[in-house]
Amino acid sequence: MSIKDGDTIKIDYTGTLDDGTVFDSSENHEEPLEFTVGAGQVIQGFDDAVRDMEEGEEKEFRLEPSEAYGEYNDGLSQPVPKDNIQSDIDVEVGMMLLVKTPDGQELPAKIAEVGDEEVILDMNHPLAGKALNFNIQVKEISS
Repeated sequence: MSIKDGDTIKIDYTGTLDDGTVFDSSENHEEPLEFTVGAGQVIQGFDDAVRDMEEGEEKEFRLEPSEAYGEYNDGLSQPVPKDNIQSDIDVEVGMMLLVKTPDGQELPAKIAEVGDEEVILDMNHPLAGKALNFNIQVKEISS
């Protein structure tokens, strides 16, 4: 039975960047990734890549940024007054924070720069602008 939209599948996977760095793997989670194909639970390119695969099948594929987390957007880096950051936090470059939007939504942001008066928050996904390489194996398909 080949995978189609609406099927719930379990897969083992390893995701790497072009330089070979592993950014995620089902081994880190100690169980296969389970999701419903076509339900928007994974990035679009991943959904597209698993369609028509069979149980037990292995596949390697590459997703360009447009099929994954999009291109890096300079407009998503914003200067913020240091006073707006929780006072008991010692801010450092690379630190992740949750930023509340005007509508109350919380978004992750990385501190890209720290100045005397302000910090630059980068709200791009950490994998934005990067091509992603995957090696996957379908473990189970449920219709």
